[in-house]
Amino acid sequence: METASSKVMVVKIGSSTVTCPDGSVNRDYLAGLARQVACVRERGWAVVIVSSGAIACGLSRLGIEKRPCDLPSLQAAASVGQPLFSAAYDEAFAQEGIATSLVLLTRRDTADRTSYLHARDTLRRLIDFQVVPIVNENDTVSVEQIKFGDNDTLGALVACLLGADLCVILSDVEGFYDANPATHPDARLVSRIERIDAKVLAAAGDAGSSKGTGGMVTKLRAARALSVAGIPLVICSGAAADPIVAAARGDSMGTLFSAVHLPHEITPRKLWIALGDSSKGAVVVDDGAKRALIERGSSLLCVGVACVEGRFSHGDVVDIKDRSGYLFARGHVSFDSDEVELAIGRTREELAANRLLKALAVKELVHRDELVVFE
Repeated sequence: METASSKVMVVKIGSSTVTCPDGSVNRDYLAGLARQVACVRERGWAVVIVSSGAIACGLSRLGIEKRPCDLPSLQAAASVGQPLFSAAYDEAFAQEGIATSLVLLTRRDTADRTSYLHARDTLRRLIDFQVVPIVNENDTVSVEQIKFGDNDTLGALVACLLGADLCVILSDVEGFYDANPATHPDARLVSRIERIDAKVLAAAGDAGSSKGTGGMVTKLRAARALSVAGIPLVICSGAAADPIVAAARGDSMGTLFSAVHLPHEITPRKLWIALGDSSKGAVVVDDGAKRALIERGSSLLCVGVACVEGRFSHGDVVDIKDRSGYLFARGHVSFDSDEVELAIGRTREELAANRLLKALAVKELVHRDELVVFE
């Protein structure tokens, strides 16, 4: 059973894995899942499950075959499906003598440090009580401004919040392929990835299943954030034979995103910068600025910007790219895009000598405390 020294595994399960084709809960799958969790608990692992499925379950109960597009209908389906979904987990795990709990989160619950620490402490105490928390987004009340958007993001958040030793995403695909296997029959499964570079991102595509909101892109975003926190990630098929047990043993399966670099402190604020899907634009920086950010841990200055993409305002999250278009960092900006454009092509001395532009010379565009580098 879990002890204070237990290793922590966060397991994210997608809607298409945990539900039947008609949207109802796959109880046979949950029974097998509970058996696996019981097995790894005996081997010293504490398990937290981040599971989709409430909306799909609610739609099934309501007799709605096609997923609606309007938010009230989706929230109503979540309201109907959540208790059915939670009860199914509880019944399955009770057969293994394991208690479960339901933890519903929105961004609002974890966006500030106080709430973040409360969520962390609650999850840790549940583990102390030998409970398996079942975490899901609170879809009944979430709106766009406070949504995680997908449970890959939520799974990465929970793993970082707990300082987990391993994160596992059980998906409807076997892992990460070097091309889309649906359109490229010769696509190869990649067993290990140590760096998420432009080539990896280009191979990800956008498609997710019809039941969920995620896709490989969201999984790569989660992998990047976990890498910053020093947490390895395994993406594998939820239909594989005992994938949780295999992951706990360290068996080769699916795709392992290894955390080969020393972990950095990832504060709640930086975690949202890394995981947020709300970047308002991008700045392209020159080679010198990129080296300063990666190698010296510097802040980003306006004079390092080569061009601006999109429109953004002070305080927005923006992507930071190199000249090739590779996104290697993200941060909160201190100036509007219109102001940043005025600095392009000017030296720091030229900016400082201009009364109207002086602030662009003396203040960082993105302060290091507001910056996450994915290298």
